[in-house]
Amino acid sequence: MAVISAGKSEHVFTLASTRSEPNSLLAGAERAVFDRSSLRAGAFSRNFLYRGLTAQARCGRIGVNTISVYANQADPLTNKLKETPQRITAETVAEVAKVSRAAVSRAFNPDAPLKPEKRASILRIAEELGYVPDRAARALVTRRTHLVGVIVPDVCSPWESQEIDALTTALQAEGFATLLFKTRTDFSMDETLLAYMRGFNPDSVIAFTENVRPHILTRFLDRAVPIYVNYLMDEQPVGGLRAAEPEALYDRIDVDQWEGMEQAVALLAGYGCRRIAYLSGKRDSLAEQARRMTLERLMARRGLPTPTIISGDFSYDAGHAGTLDLFRVGEGADAIFAANDESAFGALDALRYELKRRVPEDVKVVGFDDISQSHWRSYNLTTVKVDLEARTRALVRLILRRLKDPASPALSETVRTRLVVRGTVG
Repeated sequence: MAVISAGKSEHVFTLASTRSEPNSLLAGAERAVFDRSSLRAGAFSRNFLYRGLTAQARCGRIGVNTISVYANQADPLTNKLKETPQRITAETVAEVAKVSRAAVSRAFNPDAPLKPEKRASILRIAEELGYVPDRAARALVTRRTHLVGVIVPDVCSPWESQEIDALTTALQAEGFATLLFKTRTDFSMDETLLAYMRGFNPDSVIAFTENVRPHILTRFLDRAVPIYVNYLMDEQPVGGLRAAEPEALYDRIDVDQWEGMEQAVALLAGYGCRRIAYLSGKRDSLAEQARRMTLERLMARRGLPTPTIISGDFSYDAGHAGTLDLFRVGEGADAIFAANDESAFGALDALRYELKRRVPEDVKVVGFDDISQSHWRSYNLTTVKVDLEARTRALVRLILRRLKDPASPALSETVRTRLVVRGTVG
């Protein structure tokens, strides 16, 4: 891309038309010379040979707009010129807008001082030219790459896939691109991959896994402060994740699961459920440990027996198999509280189709997360909702707050939970 502009000092251009068309300023002309007033007199969009480049100029009533310009390269078979796109630069924008190169840079930096009308004019011209700032070059000056690393244990499960989708959409709306990294099955991450991530120099890293520890992760980051997920129990973070570890600065999302789970236990107790089974997640997961401990404390406060533990791993299959074992080998239960919705689906199908139990009349089921499939009529699952939209907004706020104040102490945002009552309790 390049511009044929009437703003040159000579005010005159010689343009060679590659084709003739009626009703245009160049109709039937092999060559034509226009001064500034002629260029602004009408509108045309034609191909020209300009300074050795094949170009397409567009002239409108408000002045010369810019055009697609191509470098001349010979086709070895036809010996005819081929068209190769040329990159529009900030210098091109500055020339057309009649401003300095620095003014173009400031126009693309919302925090840089520049008169609003001047910024708007530069951005309009840049859009017409098809100019896009070079992120790599800007990163050298601003020390911002507009990249956010996201470390996840899984990309296929419903919750993770929906969170990645929501987060990526929200980050893109703020001008960030996402770098996705997946952990091993034990939630840890190879240091070679961490070193690879460091090469991108991300502005922030969100770690949705507890086994990539902050004091390790920060060794592979330049200025970025990582974000972790914590779980609150009685307004206190779950212990054990970072106990006896070297200190490292990290920001966090605190998920207050207590409120939603308390509502769930109260509802089950209100329907007379005393034998409550807990369908667990992966043993090494902090979320699993927090939910189990929270459920035990809430049941103890109401004088209910300790929950029976069904071994699971957050999956549908484990939930299905564990529920069959609970009723065929074990003593059954009045209700099942699952560590997530996907495993609750497995429990529901086992109860209904293999065990011939009625839900909710014979057994009640509660999930956790409120993934989009939970409201499907075939499941209609009562579940503890983690507001995905609120959690996503909180993560983006943490990133923006940290970038605004890099020297700030640890930042945090709290996301609350609530019970969504549907057809599996009632």
